Parts: sequence; structure tokens; C-alpha cells
Amino acid sequence: MELYRPVGLKELELIAASGFRAFPPRLPWQPIFYPVLTREYATSIARNWNSKDPASGFAGFVTAFEVEDDYGGKFPIQQVGGAAIGELWVPAGELDEFNGHLAGLIRVIEWYYGNQFAGALDQPSGLPASVITSGRST
Repeated sequence: MELYRPVGLKELELIAASGFRAFPPRLPWQPIFYPVLTREYATSIARNWNSKDPASGFAGFVTAFEVEDDYGGKFPIQQVGGAAIGELWVPAGELDEFNGHLAGLIRVIEWYYGNQFAGALDQPSGLPASVITSGRST
């Protein structure tokens, strides 16, 4: 099952630090991890919200990844808007197990930088240098 996750800069740095093999634990005030079903929905969040949000580092990234079909299918689809706005709601306490069912690496497929983004970019990849450095540290 292919899923998508819009993330900000800090979350992407943590993903990179795992070798692009795992999503980081949720913060105490975040009870669920919600991968989304469509690239379009993830793009909308990354472009229109993360890139304008100081907590996201004024940067939004769309990640894509595969989760084993049988495992991913145990989470009911949550329609949070129109037909194209579906999410899986994974309880925060089950995120380690979810990560264990990823098939392959988490890939960054799109990135958006807001006007206030202040980080340095790695020119060959277009990604923040901090993400490239985090990915090399594993």
C-alpha cells in the first residue's frame, strides 16, 4: 500500500537520521500518526500549510512510502473532507510497529519552501543541507 506523509523540516531531519527507515515518535500532544492516501492531499498540506508555518521551518515536504498491505489494511480509512481527503489514523503508541511494517525506504518526492525559509539548500538534491547531513549520520 503506497501512502504519503506531508512533513516539516524537523520531522524530515528525524526521518533522515533514521536512514529514511522510520517516522519519529509523536509528540505528547499528538495522539495519532496520520499518513494520507493521495499525493494530491499531501502536496496541498506541504505547500499550503507547512511552507507557511514557523513550526515546520517554513518548509513542506511530501514523503512517499510503502507499508505492507495486510498491516496497513487494519487501519480504517478516515475521510476528513472530500472523497480525495483520506487518512489512516495510527495510534501514536503503535508507530514503532507501523515503522516495522514499512517496505523499503521513505522517499522525499516534493518540497516547498516559504518566503521565510532560512536554511541552506544542498544544490544537487534541492533538499535542506541539514537533511542531507542528518541522513549521513546514520
